[in-house]
Amino acid sequence: MIKPIFSDLNHIDLPFITGDGIGPEISMATKKVLEAAVTKVHGDSKSLSFIDVVAGEAAFKATGEWLPQSTLSIIKEKKIALKGPLMTPVGNGQRSINVQLRKELDLYACVRPVQHFPNVPYPVKRALLDIVIFRENTEDVYRGIEYEAGSKEALKLIQFLKDEFGADLPLIDSTSVGIKPISKEGSQRIVRSAIQHAIDNNRKRVSLIHKGNIMKYTEGMFRSEGYDIAETEFKDHIFSMRIYEAIKKDQGESKARSILEQAEKDNKIIVNDVIADAGLMHLTMNPTCFDVLVLTNLNGDYYSDASAGIVGGLGVAPGANINPESGCGVFEATHGTAPDIAGKDLANPTSLILSACMMLDFIGWKKVSQVIGYNLRQCFEEGILTSDLAPKGVSPVACSSFSSSLVKKISYS
Repeated sequence: MIKPIFSDLNHIDLPFITGDGIGPEISMATKKVLEAAVTKVHGDSKSLSFIDVVAGEAAFKATGEWLPQSTLSIIKEKKIALKGPLMTPVGNGQRSINVQLRKELDLYACVRPVQHFPNVPYPVKRALLDIVIFRENTEDVYRGIEYEAGSKEALKLIQFLKDEFGADLPLIDSTSVGIKPISKEGSQRIVRSAIQHAIDNNRKRVSLIHKGNIMKYTEGMFRSEGYDIAETEFKDHIFSMRIYEAIKKDQGESKARSILEQAEKDNKIIVNDVIADAGLMHLTMNPTCFDVLVLTNLNGDYYSDASAGIVGGLGVAPGANINPESGCGVFEATHGTAPDIAGKDLANPTSLILSACMMLDFIGWKKVSQVIGYNLRQCFEEGILTSDLAPKGVSPVACSSFSSSLVKKISYS
């Protein structure tokens, strides 16, 4: 994360996109929690107000646009926003509003902290995961190009690749093709953000997750550029496992290991790399081997959801999309709109509440974030769980009841 640019302000205007489906319910719950926590910590000395802006289905019904320019303009002006889940229609060519927001605002770092909360059911034997995921947010499949099998574009591209480069491709009329762009600049800035976050938050390890053993010039470049940034810009803070392997080859394993051990004693951040498929196995079997993970876009998508599943699901997984250079950030619930339970007061507001905590940290109001986080954990400790989390035999609470319990704990803590 960047250093906060809001920390001297006594008042924050927060653009708030309520969202579709269960969005209104979890947004209302989150607003109440935020108001209670700001009052608890700062009294009348600091305040927070909400600017309701629209995107998604609500925006389309009101304006005919899925992402109005007025919404983008307000977020650009205020630098931050909190967002509920948005619906993207399937099959009519409308691209994801979430992706559009990230692209328009150049929010290149998708940041996902993942940790387990007490009494939240999880599918693994031990809940040891406590990681932060940095997913590149503007390249790879988000900027990729695809052509359908048999289309004139696919036929032309395949024929060109065969004729000009001798590409070994399957039958020309039955093959879809895609282009996967990954740049040096995009790789550098996401790795830079991840390492800086590790430094600022006393994390011990940054792992570059990639499939560079197969995709050597895209994912492989991501790996090499990541190491280059670490070894040049952060050389006083990190120890590179690429350097470890070089020392091991030239001077032997004993020498390399002694240097690594000294780096750990000196509290250097260890920067290593992991092949993506093997990393997913380690995530479930040996989760303590990870701390901060930095990934390309598609790999980051897999790891974000897999990690959330390990600790209980997307209902307890917050997310932020930020640009550490411009200081702009959109903080969002990571789950979908859940239309089947919309309006029934059954939704779990935790993801959006935790995302609001990330926003509070971002603007420098960390004490408010800490008060919410502490009391949220107390709710879980006492078995106050919504229907998606309550195990068999435990009566779930409604969305509104959950937020009321949290507000009460905050007010009397």
